[in-house]
Amino acid sequence: MAHWLIKSEPTVYSWDQFVKEKRTSWTGVRNAQAAINLKAMKTGDLCFFYHSNEGKQIVGIAKVIKTAYPDPTDKAGKAVTVDVAPVKPVDPPVTLAAIKADPKFKEFGLVRQSRLSVVPVSDEHWALIQKMSAGT
Repeated sequence: MAHWLIKSEPTVYSWDQFVKEKRTSWTGVRNAQAAINLKAMKTGDLCFFYHSNEGKQIVGIAKVIKTAYPDPTDKAGKAVTVDVAPVKPVDPPVTLAAIKADPKFKEFGLVRQSRLSVVPVSDEHWALIQKMSAGT
């Protein structure tokens, strides 16, 4: 099983909204590298749900429930989406500041490619982030 991090601005699509809806299609991804990451996702893969811009913290864990298919919001027909469902909150949330403060994360996609909306998470980084949040 692979691990991922997916980002959303909480004013656009928040963890709370995601939990309320119980599932969503991760549409609107247009960056080529992020799209490659979406295409690599498999059913059952886990994703950290990250609030970008406002909050800048990992707030939840989601699961891929449907692999890549054409993104209906892309009129050009080139983009893909996956379906994800919430698993559980990350409580307490793990902040970007805390991640950046730890040298073990210098190669982490969230740090190295901060604008990328979908990034892989190594098993090591997944475990470290879980340890940073005692309740996860």
